[in-house]
Amino acid sequence: MKYLHFILVFLVVELNAQDGTLSTKFEPLDVFDLEYVSDPQISPDGQQIVYVRNYKDIMHDANRSNLWIIDRSGGNNRALTTGPEADHSPVWSPDGTQIAFRSSRGGLTQIFVINIESSNIQQLTQAPKSPGRPFWSPDGTWIAFSMNVPFEEKPFVTLPAKPKGANWNEGPKVISKLKYRNDGSGYADNEYSQIFLLPAEGGSPVQLTVGPYDHAGRLTWSGDGQRIFYSANKHEDRDLNGANSEIFVIDLSTRSSRVLTDRSGPDMHPLISPDGKKIAYLGRDEHYQGYQLTRLYIMNTDGSLSQCISCNFDRDVDDMLWSNDGGSLFIQFDDKGNTKIARISLDGTVENLVNDLGGMSLGRPYSAASFTVSNQGQLAFTYSSPNHPADLATATGAEDMLRLSDLNRDLFRYKELGEVEEIWFKSSYDQQEIQGWICNPVDFDPSKKYPLILEIHGGPFANYGDRFSAEIQLFAAAGYVVLYTNPRGSTSYGEKFGNLIHHNYPGQDYDDLMSGVDAVIEKGYIDPGRLYVTGGSGGGVLTSWIVGKTDRFKAAVVAKPVINWYSFVLYADGPGFFYKYWFPGKPWDHMEHYMKRSPISLVGNVTTPTMLLTGESDFRTPIAETEQYYSALKINGVETMMVRIPNAGHGIANQPSNLIAKVQYILGWFEKYK
Repeated sequence: MKYLHFILVFLVVELNAQDGTLSTKFEPLDVFDLEYVSDPQISPDGQQIVYVRNYKDIMHDANRSNLWIIDRSGGNNRALTTGPEADHSPVWSPDGTQIAFRSSRGGLTQIFVINIESSNIQQLTQAPKSPGRPFWSPDGTWIAFSMNVPFEEKPFVTLPAKPKGANWNEGPKVISKLKYRNDGSGYADNEYSQIFLLPAEGGSPVQLTVGPYDHAGRLTWSGDGQRIFYSANKHEDRDLNGANSEIFVIDLSTRSSRVLTDRSGPDMHPLISPDGKKIAYLGRDEHYQGYQLTRLYIMNTDGSLSQCISCNFDRDVDDMLWSNDGGSLFIQFDDKGNTKIARISLDGTVENLVNDLGGMSLGRPYSAASFTVSNQGQLAFTYSSPNHPADLATATGAEDMLRLSDLNRDLFRYKELGEVEEIWFKSSYDQQEIQGWICNPVDFDPSKKYPLILEIHGGPFANYGDRFSAEIQLFAAAGYVVLYTNPRGSTSYGEKFGNLIHHNYPGQDYDDLMSGVDAVIEKGYIDPGRLYVTGGSGGGVLTSWIVGKTDRFKAAVVAKPVINWYSFVLYADGPGFFYKYWFPGKPWDHMEHYMKRSPISLVGNVTTPTMLLTGESDFRTPIAETEQYYSALKINGVETMMVRIPNAGHGIANQPSNLIAKVQYILGWFEKYK
């Protein structure tokens, strides 16, 4: 489908060329041409890399993906799977002859296996629910995976049977769990993720776990293939303390599990060492802070001698893989808006290897990356810059990085992008150093005056960086200078910086943002009378906070915001989380604190024309928050508009046309007040 769109765009370009109006700007429809790499998996011998090639289907407004394979040197790049499918989650068999993967071919996502030599594809599961990522046993004869299973409970009420042929309403839906809905998937069925075992040649899966617990995340086999390690939260108070997971091990011969960790805080993503003697895992001690670093731990396989090996490393460990000799691990982390891979020894010594991972978040420049490592220490990873989404690269260190793909060469050979430059500035509040980036329009001329868009990231515990962003580039293509920053509270600067907004968000991050705007104005090419502001989620919170504190912006677009913390903590899809991490306690015990931090408390000050934009199926920052703010602005006579995106959750841009619509409505609102 991408190639059909390419032909259409080529014809449009040709027609425009006849009129003398050939456009080289990045335009909204170009979003459908974007491709990116995800989930690269290097073969055990390090000679080949299988990766997911993601693209967009313009005729069905859908995201598609196929599996491709390439030699480590960059040669023999070819498709392993084809067609308008969603093929993903590839995993090499231990002997390197097969790849198990998940695919939507045929309807519901199932597990398949492809033979590398013959390219023959075999479907392994025909399950009623979609299986999770496959995990091979050490000898390649079994595959473990997790899958949701209904949990039957005794009916609360028995209703009388309706008469034969009667047309009654469907029965009531009974909810008894605290977390009863999830953004992106809607109201939760009464089911839990369980672990299954499947013969590698196919057959009937055997369920290994039971109970009202989710057995989620990475599964890892013991060296002898007799046990599987996993994480789960089986505590009695798991409904209220959902983050308190532990590492467990299940004996396959008896199907009995025992717990290996026991502390307050999450323990997750176990990974067996090459010699089978140790388990690496991620976690933290619970302090109920808004932001807490995820640490790397190791322990013996019986749960003894647990030690934190990254506790002197002031960054989150997002993922890890063992080195082949078991003497160190490769870790992925974010540092000052850049995603990196380093080697960490068992004594905690960190050696940086490669930078510039990312590019899997097409809409905005968030951190999203993945990597893998061969038995010989060869890395394969997603590589990005502000000039392109994720491509495939390989390296053993910073000196020998090799980019293996250029998926968007066909698009960017005739489309120019705005140049991105890094900026550091000091906050007016306390002189705290803040990092940001400026994206300039194509053909930028510093002697001219340009309008400025301040674009604010969500989270708030997240980070922007020097990565590709379709939304930022579309703003720049429309003639705006775009500023995006990592104000206090952003990740990738350490735990202290992240917690500068603990129980104080929004707070002095407002001062950081205003100082960033001032720093760009001081460069001399911004028209101070044409300032605009927008942001989504946490960025929507801050945008609504900003227009309640200043009238310096000509117009604002508040996307998927929280404007009333009291209603949010009781209505969002994480009711057991926000009140205890982001606030000092329950809202009815701290009403003044909640309202003081709610943008709705400042709505009486707002004079800035303000648009609201939210997905109608958003359960993370529910559209009721948007509706409250819209009504308040209307009552106060502020120029406003509510844009509702049908069938969209919190990730509005997950559907290509929604990304385009979001950008176009933002630009349309700003143009109205230009």
